[in-house]
Amino acid sequence: MYRKQVRRRRAVLLLLVVASLTLLSLYFREGYDGPMHRTQRGVAAVLGPISEGADRALKPARDFVNWFDETFEARGENEQLKEDLAEARDQLAQSQTGTAQAAELAKLQETVGGVIPDGYEGVTARVVSRSPTVWYSSVTIDKGTSAGLRVDDPVVGPDGLAGRVSATTQGTAKVTLITDPNSSVTGRVLPSASTGVIESTVGDPGKLQLNFVQRGEDIRENQMVVTAGFASESLDSLFPPGIPIGAVTDSSLEEQQAYQRVDVRPYADLRDMEFVQALVQSGGAK
Repeated sequence: MYRKQVRRRRAVLLLLVVASLTLLSLYFREGYDGPMHRTQRGVAAVLGPISEGADRALKPARDFVNWFDETFEARGENEQLKEDLAEARDQLAQSQTGTAQAAELAKLQETVGGVIPDGYEGVTARVVSRSPTVWYSSVTIDKGTSAGLRVDDPVVGPDGLAGRVSATTQGTAKVTLITDPNSSVTGRVLPSASTGVIESTVGDPGKLQLNFVQRGEDIRENQMVVTAGFASESLDSLFPPGIPIGAVTDSSLEEQQAYQRVDVRPYADLRDMEFVQALVQSGGAK
């Protein structure tokens, strides 16, 4: 029984092969208008409109699927563009920040380089916090007693005098700025050599006043004011001489006063400075 089924299947397969070869031979042997070709064209003529109609009917569905694909692809590209743009902004900000910090450090070295007295050295520090008041009265820097800083050490910014150390820890120091209401610095106007006391201006933390200047002194706008750095038997200045403080903006003389009042604009950008140098005694770390 099994052998009969095998022989029958082989016979059917042989007949199918022979029929296929016969049809192929007739197809290629006939011309374009032969029966086989006419049958093929007839089938195509019947099925063509059906295929075209099905294609039209399915086109909205295909378009809808394509729209979803394109939308998701565009959304992915948009997200990637946003990420690339954010990365480029970060790189630009870091580059510009590094450039600005390098310029500030160079300016700081230039300012301090010519005013460090014998026996002192500059310790560069970064400003890590600022006083929350509008007076810009103090900042905290990231160097302290371990770097040799002590209370009353002068502190210089990139453009001029910033203040003095008023408190220390091992790794930080508080700097009282020259705009603090309790700050005072002896100053000298150049080139006239007129002296007075630099104090903050009440109600305007961005200005200073040089008070107690003798009447009749020839003081003019834009003249430089520097630290006087005087020393006497009873009092020594906390600041060495020659540190730039600011420029004269106005000098007024009132009839009933014994002294002139000189308005001064500080050189140092006390609000935005990032680096300072504390002038400490050489080898004086304690």
